[in-house]
Amino acid sequence: MKFIDKICDVLTSFIGLTTISPWTDPFHQQPIGGDLAVQTQPKGPVFSPPNSSKDFLCEYPSMVGWKHSTDPARRSSWLVNNVTGEALDIFTDFDKRWPVGIKRTYNLTVSNLTINADGYLKTGGKAFNGQYPGPWIEACWGDQLEITVTNDLEYNGTTVHWHGVRQLHSMPMDGVNGVTQCPIAPKDSFTYKFNVTQYGSSWYHSHYSLQYPDGLAGPMTFHGPSSANYDEALPPFLISDWSHNSAFTDFHKELAGPGRPTMQSIILNGAGTYKCSDAEKANCAPAPRTFEQVWVKGRRYLMRLINTSTESTFIFSIDNHMLQIIGSDFVPIRPYFADSVLVGIGQRYHIVVEARPSDELLPIEDQNYWMRTVLATGCGVVDQNNETVGVVRYDPDSTKTPTTTRYQFNTSCSDEPYQSLVPVVEWNVGKYSNNIENDNFAAGLTNYTGTPLPHGNFSRWDLTNDPLWLNFSNPTISNLRNTTWDPEYCIIAEDYTENDWVYLIITANISASKKVNSRKFFPVSHPIHLHGHDFAILSQQTIPFDESHLTNGLFNYINPPRRDVALLPGTGYVAIAFRTDNPGVWLMHCHIAWHASSGLALQILERQPEILGSIGSLEETERVCGKWEPWFQDTGNWWNATEFQDDSGI
Repeated sequence: MKFIDKICDVLTSFIGLTTISPWTDPFHQQPIGGDLAVQTQPKGPVFSPPNSSKDFLCEYPSMVGWKHSTDPARRSSWLVNNVTGEALDIFTDFDKRWPVGIKRTYNLTVSNLTINADGYLKTGGKAFNGQYPGPWIEACWGDQLEITVTNDLEYNGTTVHWHGVRQLHSMPMDGVNGVTQCPIAPKDSFTYKFNVTQYGSSWYHSHYSLQYPDGLAGPMTFHGPSSANYDEALPPFLISDWSHNSAFTDFHKELAGPGRPTMQSIILNGAGTYKCSDAEKANCAPAPRTFEQVWVKGRRYLMRLINTSTESTFIFSIDNHMLQIIGSDFVPIRPYFADSVLVGIGQRYHIVVEARPSDELLPIEDQNYWMRTVLATGCGVVDQNNETVGVVRYDPDSTKTPTTTRYQFNTSCSDEPYQSLVPVVEWNVGKYSNNIENDNFAAGLTNYTGTPLPHGNFSRWDLTNDPLWLNFSNPTISNLRNTTWDPEYCIIAEDYTENDWVYLIITANISASKKVNSRKFFPVSHPIHLHGHDFAILSQQTIPFDESHLTNGLFNYINPPRRDVALLPGTGYVAIAFRTDNPGVWLMHCHIAWHASSGLALQILERQPEILGSIGSLEETERVCGKWEPWFQDTGNWWNATEFQDDSGI
């Protein structure tokens, strides 16, 4: 009998590892009160992940025979099978294997809100659940999330994108209006459902036009293993630029001038400082308290950095402290040390900081240090560039203003050094299956020369022959049997097998592309984000692309850096690669909000014949469109009765 019991344990443990299709529920999990699930005995591991929110637990009820295996000295571990010794840890390729957790539900309501982020009252703000940033969404590696979004806005639809989430076989949940769904109409709701196959930190934000710069953004943590040890995990750090104007107003200035919009301040977790002029005092209020933390000498702190900016790349540092960088986006990397870290828009970094300042022999009451978010040169404009956004103290009773100075690091706009970002789980990239001459895209500005242009006579950014322009009422997902496409949808078909590789070359230099038409080119860097995939960065250069680079050593095919946002250098190119293993329609775009709204984007149509079979019923997608269309057709619902849409839609 003992032998039979052992065999049963092994089989049960194996079932616990099965990678399930979305919306299947092989373990009969049922939510209670929207949070946890009920399982019959025996149960798998239940534990509190490091420094999660109050009462939050990771639960793996179906994974009988497994145990939680992490502690401050073994953060690389997560779950171990007691019988077989098999592990789910930092060395597991989460594109192929993940645990099976529980179903968790959240509710988000989108509404207007006057936001005081820096002492100036932004009356055009929008927020999730009446707060900025939005609520912290937490899950554990392997969970299923169901997040219901309700739209309480009057003049806008909305959607929510779960930034960096792979959405394997769940493309309708990616949250891009005009691509994966119609907008959620005012007074309507939509429930996003997806599996958490990755772990790490990210953010969720509206993908409807320019709503996220107005406040529709919040942090997201998927608890899992880590590539370096630490004692305490801190809540997410959202760093951002901030405008006092509605982003819709600022974008009109971006299109029509005069000049360009600028940000007014820099904020950390929704708090910054701004000195009001006499003319502004009617709109001013006491600023939020400067972000502070008290650290304990010798402890190691995990910090989760997330750049949620409109247009700014930042360099994060803490005076007199070194940083150990251990993760980029959702990808664990081999740890390295630096005095600062460059964080582009949409990028995330996990860092560990040991609480041992270089001047730790000072009296403890004088050990107060600035946290800094330094604006990278050429990647953003802020009127009041206050880089000192937070304070680390070692004396809880101290109220002294820090007098420390920052390290003298390079402030040029770039990504972290290419050679430093070495993934723990190795990918070796195979030969491309696509035509890379066709999949070579140039980021340029359409040139208005007097000949009428569609959607207003404005110069707009684009990647293909046309700036992206989406019809909210006719999303790509509703046209998956099409054989031809509206050129403004910027569809790039990639029909290969799940083991094939696609290379994309994105350049900012006119000599590197034949698809230039009447575009003008400028030495401007662009943070490029791809939905539906982590991609390998084969090459990232400040010189024009040439096909000889594929074989002359400038391309790296052996475990290159991997992430979901990479900076396109303003004078060169970035070459990325991904496996076509996730059928769907995936947006690729610049994450500078003005540029995305201008049209600097395209859609990857991946394995079109297989998409409908992989994503299941579109009944809810059709219901949301059915609610949206009559609301949209009533021009009394429009903010401007003569024009509803003046941007790409994303």
